[in-house]
Parts: sequence; C-alpha cells; structure tokens
Amino acid sequence: MTTGGMPAATAEEDKGGLRTALAGLTTRGRSFLAAGIAAAVCAYVLGQSDLLRVGLLLAVLPLVCTAVLYRTRYRVAGSRRLSPARVPAGSEARVHLRMDNVSRLPTGLLMLQDRVPYVLGPRPRFVLDRVEALGRREVSYRVRSDLRGRYPLGPLQLRLSDPFGMCELTRSFSTYDTLTVVPRVEALPPVRLTGEAKGYGDGRHRSLALAGEDDVIPRGYRYGDDLRRVHWRLTARYGELMVRREEQPQRSRCTVLLDTRGIAFDGAGPDSAFEWAVSGAASTLVHMLERGFSVRLLTDTGTSVPGEGADGFAGASQESADAAGLMMDTLAVIDHSDGTGLSRAYEVLRGGNEGLLVAFLGDLDEEQASVLAKMRQRSGGAIAFLLDSGAWVRGAPDEQGEERLRMLREAGWTAVAVPPGVSLADLWREADRQRIGVASTGSTAGGGDS
Repeated sequence: MTTGGMPAATAEEDKGGLRTALAGLTTRGRSFLAAGIAAAVCAYVLGQSDLLRVGLLLAVLPLVCTAVLYRTRYRVAGSRRLSPARVPAGSEARVHLRMDNVSRLPTGLLMLQDRVPYVLGPRPRFVLDRVEALGRREVSYRVRSDLRGRYPLGPLQLRLSDPFGMCELTRSFSTYDTLTVVPRVEALPPVRLTGEAKGYGDGRHRSLALAGEDDVIPRGYRYGDDLRRVHWRLTARYGELMVRREEQPQRSRCTVLLDTRGIAFDGAGPDSAFEWAVSGAASTLVHMLERGFSVRLLTDTGTSVPGEGADGFAGASQESADAAGLMMDTLAVIDHSDGTGLSRAYEVLRGGNEGLLVAFLGDLDEEQASVLAKMRQRSGGAIAFLLDSGAWVRGAPDEQGEERLRMLREAGWTAVAVPPGVSLADLWREADRQRIGVASTGSTAGGGDS
C-alpha cells in the first residue's frame, strides 16, 4: 500500500499557502466578505455601531473559515492500492483509495479526484461526507486499457471545504502508482513442435560429465562426497582424493525472437500486426517457462530482458513467475525500432547451442530471409510466424510473402503465415502438423532410398 501524506510547509510556503487559501474563497465566502466590508463602511459613514458589528461578523466569518481550513489541511492522509498492479490488455484493474482523518477534529465535505491518463478512462471523482475524528473512508474505481504500456496513476487531488461552504482548498498528494498493462497471453496446446532434436523436447535432460574412464573432468574431494565416486587412478596421479562428477542436469533452451523493425509492420492500434506479434511472443515465453525451458527474449536490435542470465530465465522453478513478470514488463513498453535488419540478433545467437528458436517476423526482404536462413543453422529447431502487412492492412496478401515462406522452409524453418484474426493456438497446432508432415516426407524418402 502506498501512503501519501501532506508534508509540513516552511515559513515561505505558509505565506504563499495563505494567499492560495484566500484565493480559494467560494462565491458564498466572497459574498459574505464583500457584504461585511460594505456594511462596515456604511456603519462608519452613518455612525451605526450595531451595523458595524454585523459587518464585522459577515467579514470575519469567511476569513475564520479560511484560517481554520488552512491550519487543518495537513491532517488528512491518503493511500492507493492497485488490484492487480499488472493486468493484461483489455482487462480491468481496480484502484482502491483510502482517506484517513488523522486529526482529532472532524472534516468538512471532501472531494477526491485521481489523475489518470485518458487511455484509462475519465478522471474519477468522489464526494465524501464529513469524516469523523481519526476516521477513514474508502472508495474504488476501475480502469481498463486496450493498449499495453505503463500508466501513472496520481497524484491524488483532495478538495477540502469548511462546514459553511465559505472556502475550498485543493491539495495534491506527492505519491503516485504505476499500472502496467502487459500483452494478452493466450494458452497454447502442449504439442511437441520440436521432435527429438538437440536442445529442446522435455524441459530437462541429463548429460554425462565424463566421456570415458580416462577422459574425466574431476574435482577435489569434498566433505560428504560418496566414496564410491572416488576416481582412484586420478587420485594416485594427483596425490589427493579426486571424485568423478555426477550427471549434470541440462535445461532445454528456447529463444523467442521478436521483430520490432518499424519498416516491417504497417498499421497501429490493438488489432495491428505488431501487437499480435508482441502478444504471440508473450504467449510463447509463458508457455515455454511453464514447460521448464530456459527462455530468452531477443529482439532484432540484439537486446534482451534486463537481468536475465546467459541462458535466459529458468522455468519450472520458484523464480519462473518473477521471470515471466520481468518479460511481461519488457513487452509492455516495447516499441518499434529504427533498425533495418536482423543481423544484430544473428550475432547474439551462439553457434549450434540455442535449442528451439521461435520467431515472430514482419515483412522480409531477400536479404533478411538469408539472415534467417543462417540463424537456422545456429539452433536445434526453428519456428517462424510470418505476418504480412499487406494482408493485415490492405486485406490482400503480398506475393513476396509466399516467396519468403518458401525460402524459410527450404532453409529448415517451420514457417507459418499469420492471417488476420487467427489465434496463436491454431497456428501452434498448424506448425506441429507442418513439422509432422515434413518428418513423414523425410521418412518416406529415406525408405525409398534404402
């Protein structure tokens, strides 16, 4: 819960605040003040002491209300709580506001207004009745955005009013919160897209740390090691106890490549091709983390999620939820890049040890298709979802799109065209069927040769 209080003002701020307080006189307060001054002037001219008393009462009343309101304005504390603080695009989040009267005097009428970006809807306003001493009031409102991003909420504005309605003061709390709208995540079917190739398949597989009796990577004996693991030949050679390493668990890897080039996507808005690609990348990342893969997010600029390790974020662990959150936060604010190619992403990929590569691509020219063909050689398996801007914006597929699909498939990619309005789950199954078809064709061809 984020709490925002109004800090104590300095002497100079008191002087300026008093002028602000006088400027906060309402129409009723100004009318009383003007009537009191006029009555006092008339009483002086006419020599009527009773009228002077009335005039002083009318003039002093709004000034007293202003002074009292000015002296008590710091005794109200406010807090805001988001539920949840991270929400998918198109879903609602609820904002809870709480006002605490920390003074021993009741407040007058309170009017609350929270500042929110126009994307989240109109500014919420609330009117609270008199809050008793040490009492509190709670209100809430809902926000919703179809566009991903980070949106600041606040600062909370509070309008104080005295019981007579003579003066109103508007104050702002200094704290604010951030609502993160992440891409939509679609549940994907657990198909085995990658077969039995290296670097993917089950979330974990094991690799022996020793290749033979004499080709051993040993280490020194540590207290608690099983004596059955002692390698006596190496112990005699080195003069100290040496033990064999056990089988080491090796986690399967998956790299999700997101093409963010501005020249590769046309159109904007929540239904654009680029937003579909971002949502597809988010769905794939979450799906692979749930399956126990070490997942890495890579863009055409060669950058990835801040804080991830060399092998990406590990799944099927206590940290997997935090890893998914970091990736979702990155995708929430990702935007088009100024790049023109995919060469930087190609340079990041390590040769032959990348595991599964899943790419979400925009329009490709022949040069970028060639780069992707080389990327296939640096991964155990590769799946490409190709979005044609012509089909998404103009409704007519580009002829070059089919040519690029053919080039990727000839290079070993499982390439799938993405028409508008199709869910990623259906394309996920289509990629699996395409892989099975290619494998069947290869088996038939092999049987004919034998």
